Amino acid sequence: MIVALSVVGGVVVLAGLFVLVSYNRFVSQNVLVDESWSQVDVELQRRHDLIPNLVNTVKGYAAHEAGVLERVTAARNAAAAHKSDTPGERRPFEEELGGAVRGLFAVAEGYPDLKASANFLQLQKELTNTEDRIAAGRRFYNGNVRALNTRVRTFPSNVVASMFSFGTKEFFELSDPAAAQTPVVEL
Repeated sequence: MIVALSVVGGVVVLAGLFVLVSYNRFVSQNVLVDESWSQVDVELQRRHDLIPNLVNTVKGYAAHEAGVLERVTAARNAAAAHKSDTPGERRPFEEELGGAVRGLFAVAEGYPDLKASANFLQLQKELTNTEDRIAAGRRFYNGNVRALNTRVRTFPSNVVASMFSFGTKEFFELSDPAAAQTPVVEL
C-alpha cells in the first residue's frame, strides 16, 4: 500500500513538474516572440523615418515626378498608421511601401545628378541597410514563431498550451516576391 502511494505520489510530482516546466517555456517563448517582433518594428519605423528624407532629396531633382513621390508618401503614411496592427494585418502596407520605394529608385535612375548626390547616396545606403535589417529581424521573428507554434501543436506540450490558453502566433511573411528584395539602384 505504501509503495503504491509512493508510486502515485511520484507520478503526480513528475506530472506537476512537467506542467510547471512546460508553462515556463511557453511564457519564455511568448516573450521571445514579442521581443523579436519589437525588433522588426524598430527597423520598420527606421524605414518610415528615412523615407521622407529620401522623398525630399528626390523632389529637388525630379519635381515633375509628383505621382511617384505622392505614392511613396502615401504608402509610408499608410504603413506608419498601421504600426499597432498584427504582423499579418501590417504586411500589405509594408509591401506597398517597399514597392513605392523601388519605384522611386527607378525614377532616380533617370537623373544622373541625383544619383551622384552625396545626400541621395547616403539615404540610399541607409535604406538598403535598413531593408537588410528588416529581413534579418523578420527571419528571427518567424523562427521564434515557428518554435512556439510547434510547441503549441505537438504532444504533450499541446495539453499544457490548451490548459493555459497559449495559442499560435502569426508569421510576418511577404506575399509579393519583389517586396522581399532589397531595393537596388545601379550607379
